[in-house]
Amino acid sequence: MLKSKTRWIVRNTDERVRDQLAEQLDISPLLASLLINRGITETDAARNFLYDKGNEFHDPFLFNGMKEASDRIHQAIEHEEPILIFGDYDADGVSSTSVMMTVLTDLGAKVDFYIPNRFTEGYGPNEPAFRLAKEQGYQLIITVDTGIAAVKEAAVAAELGMDLIITDHHEPGPELPQALAIIHPKLPGGNYPFPYLAGVGVAFKVAHALYGYLPEHLLDLAAIGTIADLVPLTGENRTIAKAGLKKLRQTLRPGIEALLHLTSTKPAAVDEETVGFMIAPRINAAGRLADAAPAVDLMLTKDRTEANELAQDIDAMNKERQMIVSEIAKEAIEMVETHYPPEAYPVIVVGKENWNAGVIGIVASKLVETFYRPAIVLSFDPETNKAKGSARSIAGFDLFKNLSKCRELLPHFGGHPMAAGMTLELSDVDELRERLCSLAKEQLSAEDFIPVTELDAVVPLEQVSLPVIEELNMLAPYGMSNPKPQVLIEKVDFSTIRKIGSDKTHLKLQLESTGGSLDSIGFGLGHYADHIAPLSKVSAIGELSVNEWNNIRKPQLFLKDLRVDHWQLFDVRGHRQFERWISEVPKERLFITFKEETAAELNLEKFDSETVYVSGKEEAAQMSIDGKNIVLIDFPLEEETVKALLQTGCPERIYAHFYQKDSHFFSTMPTREHFKWFYAFLLKRRSFDLKKHGDQLAHHRGWSRETIDFMSQVFFELDFVTINEGVIYLNGQAPKRDLNESPSYQNKKMQLELENQLLYSSCQELKSWLDKHVNAPVNNEEEVESWI
Repeated sequence: MLKSKTRWIVRNTDERVRDQLAEQLDISPLLASLLINRGITETDAARNFLYDKGNEFHDPFLFNGMKEASDRIHQAIEHEEPILIFGDYDADGVSSTSVMMTVLTDLGAKVDFYIPNRFTEGYGPNEPAFRLAKEQGYQLIITVDTGIAAVKEAAVAAELGMDLIITDHHEPGPELPQALAIIHPKLPGGNYPFPYLAGVGVAFKVAHALYGYLPEHLLDLAAIGTIADLVPLTGENRTIAKAGLKKLRQTLRPGIEALLHLTSTKPAAVDEETVGFMIAPRINAAGRLADAAPAVDLMLTKDRTEANELAQDIDAMNKERQMIVSEIAKEAIEMVETHYPPEAYPVIVVGKENWNAGVIGIVASKLVETFYRPAIVLSFDPETNKAKGSARSIAGFDLFKNLSKCRELLPHFGGHPMAAGMTLELSDVDELRERLCSLAKEQLSAEDFIPVTELDAVVPLEQVSLPVIEELNMLAPYGMSNPKPQVLIEKVDFSTIRKIGSDKTHLKLQLESTGGSLDSIGFGLGHYADHIAPLSKVSAIGELSVNEWNNIRKPQLFLKDLRVDHWQLFDVRGHRQFERWISEVPKERLFITFKEETAAELNLEKFDSETVYVSGKEEAAQMSIDGKNIVLIDFPLEEETVKALLQTGCPERIYAHFYQKDSHFFSTMPTREHFKWFYAFLLKRRSFDLKKHGDQLAHHRGWSRETIDFMSQVFFELDFVTINEGVIYLNGQAPKRDLNESPSYQNKKMQLELENQLLYSSCQELKSWLDKHVNAPVNNEEEVESWI
């Protein structure tokens, strides 16, 4: 067997609705299933989703406060009042700031932006920044992607006589700031029809209101922030992302062109993964390590030389960020394993002095990935006695809701159900950990701590084709609430499995069925090549894609996980590098020998605690191999011993080695003609000195000496002869008897059959023989769960 890394849950689709959608839209049942899995069950809604029909942008004035905000901004422009855009330091904040800077500049405003320093100021508006803005003559501050939690700072702005407009999308707290206007899609009592906009989406709607028309030239910026912030890519977010990606493919912004050049990305190939894995991390890097202002400058510059310089600086920061993340993640993982083991702490809360506060969110994500627990990573500042933290969660544990229950410990926090940021006193860290662990124990079951992979469908391998995969691309762009489809290809053969890549860490696997084959690539899955036996039926999950190479296009599966549901046979008969392969046998293993001398001959001392000597079938019947990885080190003397052992349970794997120092058997079993000739020979001689002339006789007949001795022993057991001091004498009155009545003949015949069956059989023949005797349950397959 081979266990999967996660629990696989296949969504259960209403077949009637699926078939109806497929027929009415002329699409495949698979695509119809994927639409239903995304909550799209009506034909018109499905048509709109696939073909961009009816996905117009909502009226920005449906936002509460939009008219007041728009009027105040136009008033400031008209009276040449300086306006300050107060942004955030992540990709959403940078994009939001860039959108608002563009619209206000286009409208002739006197405008500048301010993004707080993550390390000296922390997240969101702060009093010193607002007082500085007042000193610099600003009368109007507009926040983007931040501000909904700035109750105290809003009061400071009012006290200073400045107007404050808040545009944000983070979860509103129980008390809202007192501002001139709050533009927020989730505002209590609000009328906006789509509540899941990113911060840049909200800024884009403000731009729409200010221009008086849809600002299509800002859609590229809006798409970057929307995709980077991991908001649901449905509804208006999907409209923004889809239209924005088209703009990005035709971009004339020098800053974006420079980033694409740095990442060797052709503009025509830009998709949501380009934004998520190439553009956004580099934009984020500036604010994570230093000041986010250069990232805004990069988005806004019209000078190609400046764009190239800024892009190179930001790329260097991203490389430094990756190195820092790696170092902190290693420390954090060691800290969890040593001090806060996941089995005792359902929520991970770790921190250390001088951990870079700009990257701890990424480290928190790595802890969730490693331990599958909600995780908070904190950077301790002993000078201020504060801890700044970033949190990531798992399904079933709402971070914002649970942190809200600890609000008195968190003077400053905000976020979403799956991610949050916070500041607290160093002295409160332990209490926060205890409270969150207590809440998690109340809300989460043991099953919640097993990672889940939700699968869209079970797809027969023979149904995978280029047209089907190309049709699935109608669902793009992918993201939150519209993930890339993951499919299950169940219990198929494979023709190729090997490690690839310069460091052999990746896997190449060719799946096979009677209806065709499918190339599969698993990045980081190279180790599976050592744990899947050639005759195994493999179940694989992953994302279907098109592989293009030398103008040849073929279907391909990007592997995410693998599983084998039955016991596996690893045929290591004749492998001489014993030490090399035996170390690869997973734990929960038993090294079984049937001869006492084998352990010494193979130097098994270091495996002494895992090695078991089985002398016969009675002892074999007392063992249990259920769920273990067993290694049959040497060759049993009797078939019944092996059968008795195999009846004690179903192993995960059997490694068949069958070591023999020397062959127990001569090359052929003597036939009845051999015995007939030898008897006739003795009949003529009446006696024969085996000790003196046995070798000569064997040579004369072309037999082995062992053959002569064996036939002599058989005749002795049948009372045909007597043997005295090496001389064999024929008994004249011996009764007629069958060769099978000789114990030696029976034993040798049985041993030869067993050797042929176990040692000289093909791998397939050996597997079939073992299958007959392994005590496997009637249904020993782990069923894939269904999820409706």
